[in-house]
Amino acid sequence: MLENLFKGVFDSDITAVISVTDFLLCLAVALVSGLLMALAYMYRTRYTKSFVVTLALLPAVVCVVIMMVNGNVGTGVAVAGAFSLVRFRSVPGTAKEICTLFLAMGAGLIAGMGYLGFSLLFAGIMCLVFVLYNRLDFGAKKNSAIFKTLTITIPEDLDYSGVFDDVFAEFTRSYDLVRVKSTNMGSMFKLTYNVMLRDATREKEMIDSIRCRNGNLEISVSKQETGGNEL
Repeated sequence: MLENLFKGVFDSDITAVISVTDFLLCLAVALVSGLLMALAYMYRTRYTKSFVVTLALLPAVVCVVIMMVNGNVGTGVAVAGAFSLVRFRSVPGTAKEICTLFLAMGAGLIAGMGYLGFSLLFAGIMCLVFVLYNRLDFGAKKNSAIFKTLTITIPEDLDYSGVFDDVFAEFTRSYDLVRVKSTNMGSMFKLTYNVMLRDATREKEMIDSIRCRNGNLEISVSKQETGGNEL
């Protein structure tokens, strides 16, 4: 009676039926893989509770879907279309979030195909590499201190084109005027530059030189940020 409860309505003698034991075993392995990846993602990374919970459960969801497809090409195509719609119902993610989601889907797919050992091995190796790269700050800009965003306020009667060229030539390796904005009812301009300093220790000296040109008006220096869309 219990076995009939888990049989499909359209199952036949030629259809491969998944036993309850195999189903629970695959599901458990997928949940363990998801938990490992969630823990690895939480290491030295800013995260939200909703994303971590999703990452922990995603392999199990993919695992069950793959087990239910079970060689049916038509169902497989329909499932692929359903998964593709999820992309348009979600906000853009960072490269790291998208990568971990693909890793979780990969672990669930392997478990759903029945290769439980490979699923755990894949999850373990990828989590270890993920944590190692975060620990080593792999890909981080070691010279980020020399990349700055410089905002300079000047009076409206000062021609901003080329007024600071000689100062930048002395203190920077490269500079680029990225924005000009009028402020204070048009009586002043705010110039925004992306600069690469020659020597980060001479930053104050550069600011003092600029102050002599802009009449000691406001100057701000901030860390140059990477664009929000990483991919």
